[in-house]
Amino acid sequence: MLSPRKVRLVGSRIRELRKGRHLTQMELSEKIGIAQSDLSRMEQGEYKVGLDTLFKILQVFDLKMGEFFGETAEPHREETRELVAEFEALSEDARREVRDFVRFKKLQEEQGASPAPSEGEREENP
Repeated sequence: MLSPRKVRLVGSRIRELRKGRHLTQMELSEKIGIAQSDLSRMEQGEYKVGLDTLFKILQVFDLKMGEFFGETAEPHREETRELVAEFEALSEDARREVRDFVRFKKLQEEQGASPAPSEGEREENP
């Protein structure tokens, strides 16, 4: 039998994933075929998550069971947490600038933009 603490941990992990994907409880509950009120109780640790529901959640978030429970090695995870913490400490204006810059860099990559030519390349190709 799962302890109340473990039930709360599973619920908080579901909430973390849902919010990370910018889904409302209603949106996620519709995707996994349960009532929004049941999802709310699961996230709060008041209601156990059935295995069939957990599998549907894993499918929605494209996760393996080990990834859901944090059992896989993710070397970039700590760096990501630090980056998020630094971002959250910024003013709203600074956050907006960071978001704009990230969008700009993504567009560059999507368009296959090559890096700027070096000094030597510019001189050789006038």
